[in-house]
Order: sequence, then structure tokens, then C-alpha cells
Amino acid sequence: MKLKLQLVLALAAAGLFANSAIAQNTKASSIEGTTPFGPVTQYRTWSIGIGAGVTNQTNIAGFNREGYDDLAWKLGYSAYIKKQISPSFGIKATYFGGKTGGAFKDGTQSFEAKTPWSAALSGEFLAANTNWRFFNSFIKPYASIGVGVMNSKTTLTTGSTSQEADGISKIYVPLDMGFKFAVAKGINFELGYQLNWVNQNFDGIQGGQYKNDLFTYIHGGLEFALGNGSKPALNNSNPVATLVNDYTLKYDDLKAQNDALNAKNQALQSQLDGLNSDLKDDDGDGVANKYDKCPGTPSGVQVDGAGCPIVVKNETRVVEKVVVTEADRKVVADAIKNLEFDLGKATIRPTSYATLNKVAELLIEKNFSLKLAGHTDNTGSRELNMRLSKERAESVKAYLVSQGANASRIEATGYGPDQPIASNKTADGRQQNRRVEFTLY
Repeated sequence: MKLKLQLVLALAAAGLFANSAIAQNTKASSIEGTTPFGPVTQYRTWSIGIGAGVTNQTNIAGFNREGYDDLAWKLGYSAYIKKQISPSFGIKATYFGGKTGGAFKDGTQSFEAKTPWSAALSGEFLAANTNWRFFNSFIKPYASIGVGVMNSKTTLTTGSTSQEADGISKIYVPLDMGFKFAVAKGINFELGYQLNWVNQNFDGIQGGQYKNDLFTYIHGGLEFALGNGSKPALNNSNPVATLVNDYTLKYDDLKAQNDALNAKNQALQSQLDGLNSDLKDDDGDGVANKYDKCPGTPSGVQVDGAGCPIVVKNETRVVEKVVVTEADRKVVADAIKNLEFDLGKATIRPTSYATLNKVAELLIEKNFSLKLAGHTDNTGSRELNMRLSKERAESVKAYLVSQGANASRIEATGYGPDQPIASNKTADGRQQNRRVEFTLY
């Protein structure tokens, strides 16, 4: 009995050591899963297992023994095919073969039972796959029990006389328990301790004190999931772990989107801060600092579009009637049509320069006066739109003046969203409302 317990403890220690090494060297989860509450078709549900180990007539519980106390270790081997019904339960068909032996300690009697084959159908329970306490565990305790038919032929030796009985096939009950270790995706290493209740004549003693004989099969082996390798194995799936993993992935995705949105908002805030700085009018003359060529103008002094005081000369002027022709209006209309600004800014795009140059030439040639009226849609605050419309009108004035136009004959005004020409409820309407109007006179 002491030797047997030492062997069991050694196998258990080896399994725990192997699992510890796997846990330390494997960063990936030992639990396989896909979409929570998804169909069973997303998993691999069939698996096969092979194993080998040793048998003897004793057991750790110390019952159903016919006096064979002298350990006689023999070779056993097994294989099975299993259908996983749920993460924690499967049904398997098992084959077992090998030899089993035992002897009296006084050496007067021994037996050896050969098992060419046996077949059993068992239900297997996995404690790790639906239990919070075994969440994402590499070690998976299991237990199975079933019923089947075992074919055996026993040789009984008494003293120097051996007698071989005829082979028989009888019902037997296997009870297996142990641990599975998730060594790789769809692969488990198994360590098990199996008790087999067999027919009364299994050990060669007919009519013994027990209704059934009992032998032990201590084994190790591998289990392989069958099917498409891209699918997870149901026998390594914990629904709780799958649900948490799905939640974590969605949380990480939402967090990444939120971080990106915050970064974009910060960039827009920086642009807005810069725009507000450009639109300041420290001397209160109606011309933004960015375009004010004469900062610090005293309050109440009339200034031109560049922010400089207008000098009024006392002289007699001959007032001529200004005639604006259709050709003049077409030049202005083309400039309005082609006028574009950078998004959210008053910076004129280079594509607008050509038509604006023609307006400047017209102002110089015919000495026209020009009123520039900036307008916006209703997107954003009214204060921001008033400033942006004023700044864009001033930007056009500054460009025309840079091309030689008389600044005193150009008036730039911003009306913000107060004078729409279309509905702000549609994108097309808002586009029409974002404009700078030119009026020659």
C-alpha cells in the first residue's frame, strides 16, 4: 500500500509541476472561446484520447480485495473518442486493454488476467469549465463513470500449478478521475486514476467474499480536439471566461475610439483658441489685430479697412455717376463663385487668387467702391460665427488692397448667421449660407 500511495503522489506532483511550467511559459489564455451565447457549431466538439499506464489489483480505498496484497504492476493502455455536449459534460466511448496481476504476500497464490479488449460508454464531467473558482484554469479536474463489456482470460497459479480459465466477456463499470492540463490549443495532457468493477472471476477466485472484483488503472495520456483548427475546442471552453473576454475586447475598442475622439477635440480646441486670438480687436476700431496696420488707434477715430485713420481733406470734389456694367458684375460673380477658404479659417485658398485679381483690377481701373459682407451658417456659437464672417470679409479686403485697390473704398462687414439665403437644416443650405457677398457701387 505504501508503494502504491508513493506512486500516486509522484504522478500528481509531476502533473502539478508540468502545469506550473506551462502557466509560467504561456502568456495566452488556457480557455478557448468565441462569441458568448453563440451556437455550438462555432466549436470543435469531437476529440480523441490515447493513454497508457499501470494496473494492479489493489486500490487506495482498500476495498474489494481478495487477499492479493503483494503489488504486481502490469501494463495497461486505452483510447477513446468523445462528443462534448457542453463545456462541462461529454460522452465518450472507451477502449481498454492490457494485463492485471496480484499475489498473496506469502507467495502461495497469484494471478494474471489478460484483457484483449473492453468497450465502455461513459459520461465525463469537467469541473473547470463552468465554475468561477476555476476561471481560466490550466488545471481541469475531471471525473467519468460508465458501463461496458470487458473480455478477459485469467491464469491462476497456486504453488507451482497454473490453471488458465476460458476467456469471458462480462459487464464492468469504470470510474475515472484526475486532471487535464491545457498544454496547447485543443490539446490536453491527462493524469488519471481509474477504478474498474469487473466480474467476480476476474482474479481467478470463484465465489469469493465480494460480489465483484476491482482493479486499478493509473494512467497518463493526451486528448486531441478534432475538426477545423481555427475553431476553439468546447472541452476547453469556459462560458464565463468567454463572456469576460468578449466584454474586455469591446471595452478596449470603445476606449480606443474615445481616446481618438478626445485627441481630435483637443486639436479642434487648439485651432479655436488660435482663431479667437486672431480675431481680437484691442483698439476697438473694428479691424482685427491680424489685419490692423495701425494698432492703438484712439477711440472714435474713423479708420479704413487696414485699421489706419482716414484723413479728410477739405476740397471740392466733382461727383461722377458710377455705372456698373453687366461685364463688371460678371467679374464680381466669378470671384464670389470661386472664393474658397480653409475649413474653419479665414485663409483664402490660392485657387481664388485669379478671379480676385480681376476684381482688384476693376476697382483700380474704374475707381469703384466695394462692400464685402461675410456670412456663415448657424453651426457653432453665434459669437464665433460673427467673428469668422467678419474675419473672412477682412481677409478678402486685405488681399484686394495688397493687389493695389484703394482700402478707403472697400468696406468689410460680418453678419454671422443672421442673414441666411437658404435653410440651415440641410447640408446644401448651410453651404449656400457660408459666403462673402460683393457689392459694387
